[in-house]
Amino acid sequence: MFVAKVTGSMISTQKVGSMVGYKLLIVEPYRLEPKKRKSLDTTGRTFVAVDTLGAGQGDYVLITQGSSARLTAETKNMPIDCVIVGIIDSVHVDSAKVYSRED
Repeated sequence: MFVAKVTGSMISTQKVGSMVGYKLLIVEPYRLEPKKRKSLDTTGRTFVAVDTLGAGQGDYVLITQGSSARLTAETKNMPIDCVIVGIIDSVHVDSAKVYSRED
């Protein structure tokens, strides 16, 4: 699993039947800033992820990629490579709060 930020959405009016009704979001994976370890920094990459939870623009989410993306009950019959499996409320590393959805 990876931490990612929802940076956009994608509209696809024509897609395979198993994906109809699911929102497609643009997500940008983040990592812990390596020196001070007090913030999350972008990796500079982007992915299209299937949203099964109702995430929105600016949310930090947990994503799963590869064959693991097809292991949820909702995605087992979808031809996907990335799925949002959680919406993050907060991230703590050592004694520091790195992210909070409330802030």
